[in-house]
Formats: sequence, C-alpha cells, structure tokens
Amino acid sequence: MNVTEELRWRGMIQDIMPGTEDQLNKEMTSAYIGFDPTADSLHIGSLVPILLLVHLQKAGHKPYALVGGATGMVGDPSGKSEERNLLSEDVLQKNLAGVKAQLEKYLDFDTSKLNAAVMVNNYDWFKDMSFLTFIRDVGKHITVNYMMAKDSVKKRLEGETGMSFTEFTYQLVQGYDFYWLYQHKNCKLQMGGSDQWGNIVTGTELIRRKTGGEAFAFTCPLITKSDGGKFGKTEKGNVWLDAEKTTPYQFYQFWLNAGDEDAEKWIKIFTLLSKEEIFDLIDLHKEDASKRLLQKKLAEEVTRFIHGEEALKEAIATTEKLFANQSAPAESLSADDLESMEGVIKIEFAKEKIEAGIDVVSFLAETGIFPSKGEARKMVQGGGVSINRKKAEGAEMQITTSLLLHQKYLLVQKGKKNYFLIRVQ
Repeated sequence: MNVTEELRWRGMIQDIMPGTEDQLNKEMTSAYIGFDPTADSLHIGSLVPILLLVHLQKAGHKPYALVGGATGMVGDPSGKSEERNLLSEDVLQKNLAGVKAQLEKYLDFDTSKLNAAVMVNNYDWFKDMSFLTFIRDVGKHITVNYMMAKDSVKKRLEGETGMSFTEFTYQLVQGYDFYWLYQHKNCKLQMGGSDQWGNIVTGTELIRRKTGGEAFAFTCPLITKSDGGKFGKTEKGNVWLDAEKTTPYQFYQFWLNAGDEDAEKWIKIFTLLSKEEIFDLIDLHKEDASKRLLQKKLAEEVTRFIHGEEALKEAIATTEKLFANQSAPAESLSADDLESMEGVIKIEFAKEKIEAGIDVVSFLAETGIFPSKGEARKMVQGGGVSINRKKAEGAEMQITTSLLLHQKYLLVQKGKKNYFLIRVQ
C-alpha cells in the first residue's frame, strides 16, 4: 500500500518534504510523532497523529510514539500566544503513564513483529545532558537567524507578551529529538500537525549538519469546523479519549452532531473505512441527508475504535432511549432503562423537599443543573427545560411527588442534548 496516496485522498497531508514519498516506497521506514503530556489523557485533537501512526504501521512501516517528558517541562510556542505553565515531575509522570496506556490500545506493540510500535520518552536522553553540552553539541549547528525566521517565533516576538528564552530554544530541543532518534533508532521521518512544520524542519536540518544524513517530514492539516468553531471542544470543554473524562455516550454524541460538511471531511480522516466504502456512503447520504447516514457511521466507527464494541452498544442504546422516541412518555422508560443510561448526569436530591413542594426554578438551582436561579428562570421561560419529556410550564411550576417516575426519578432535559437523572430519596 502506498501510504502517502492513502493519506492524500483522506486529506491528511499538508506539507511534505521532497523525497519523503520515495523513502516510504523504498523500504520499511521508522517514523515518529510527538505527543504532549500536558494531561493524563489525550483528547480527540490527538486522534489525527494517532491515526497517522496507525496508517503507517498498516502500510508496513515502524511507528515511534514519542511522549515529551522533557519537552513537557518546557512548552512549545507553535500556534500559541502565550507561555504555558510548566509541569511538576509528579504530574508529568502521571500524565506520561496515562498517555502511554492509551497509545497501547491503538498501535501494535508486539515485539515479535519487525514493525512493532515503540514508545520513547525524550526525558531519557535529556535528563543527563548539561546545558553546556547542549549549547556545544546542538546550539552551534543552528543559527539565530534560522530560528528567528520561523513563523511561530516571529508571531510571538511581534506580540505584546514576547517570548522567553526557554520557549525560543524549544525548536532546538525538538530538533535534537529527531537527531537522537535518527542516530539511535534509524528514524528517518517525523510527522505532526501543520503548526509543527518549523520545528520538524529544524530537526532535519540538525541531522544534515551534524551527520550529513538525510531525514524527511510531512505534516497534516489542523482540523477545523465548517462553522468556525474550534474542533474537539464542546460547552463542557475538551472531548477526551479517557472514558472517565468524556463518557462513550458523550463521545458518540460529539461525532453524531457533526454537520454534513464536517462529517464528509471527518469520515475520511477519523475512520479506517476504505475509499470505496466512504464514497458510497457519501453518495447515499446525499440522496437523503435527513437520515444522517454519514454522521451515524462516523460516530459508530470512531467510538468503536476508541472505546470498543460494548461501549459503542451502550452509547447507541442510551441515544435511542433519549432521542429516538421522544414522543413516547417518560413513564414508558423502566427503572433499569433510567439507571443504565450511560453519560446521563445522575444527581441525588432530598425527598422531603419534593414532598413539601418546590418550584421548578429553585429545584433546578438546588440540584446544580443551573448555577443560579436567574439562569434557571431564563431557560424555563425560554422553553429550554423539560421535566419527564414535557416542557416546564413556567417559573411557577411545582415539582411534587406526583411527577416521580417509579416513585424515585425525575428525567430533566436542559437544552437539546443535556440530560440529568434526579434520584429522589
């Protein structure tokens, strides 16, 4: 399989260094991508680099996943307007363990195979290197003029906050990663997001100047949303790969709610479906977009890849209970249905308050569904709150025991997608 052709039709290549394609066609090539350990879980922004490594391995090449134990202590200025917080040793180790465990789910690390994936941590080769050694063996090979010419550096120097020496040297640190892997692991290719092009090219230049060798690079486009919103963000924040941070149901819903234009683009990037399957699906979707075939297939494939078959089944079951038959009364849901809904926020509430009678606005504020009575009142008056699948009648509505499902539950919907199960006891 020609991996660059595969990645091109999927829209996963932006910049590519001359000779890269020939190198990949010539022999099994070791290639790496760096992962930033700023949290103990990756989020869906990391899915593109993960899938680049997956495609590379499927094509017979050897993937290296570099977790930045050292660079995580420094901070990369690329695409950022200000310096990020540096991580403590303890936090960094926890994050590295979390990221490593996730990557092991998606790449084949079977050491009996020639192209087994390998995990490396750049802290291992930086921990014993002194500052003097670094400026002698690395710094002297790259001029300040070369470093200043990089867009990521220019933007920061022209901004109000400027740039620390620490961040200015980041491209040298990342460049040395590539050099080290080239020397010790015969790694000839680095991949990354398009905002990393400057740092990656510094690595190929360092390899050329220090060894006379040739190294290669390509980048993928940064993923965007057609409506201008930031990819991978919801009103609750990042969409994480960790089921504890973003439940499989919430994860599934993110993809299911993609617009038509985004779904058509994302199904090529985020799934491993073949070209024929994808283009057939796009044609079918265009015949009747209201069936949302693209979105359903996208959500199924990505959720299965990240969380597995069982979690996907639970996410679909919850979706059907909550959305597929909205006209059915909430009373038709059994206690087991309500309790087994994955991804629905469950809240305990005192029964005596319901028995005494409480107005809907106070109820919504006291359960924490809304941060204040003012916000709750505004949403109720705007028709944005449902209790047991019926619109809240107004701010004067009383929540009493007569509303309880199975004498214990209230199903509250806030807006279109946020559900809460209130357990009254």
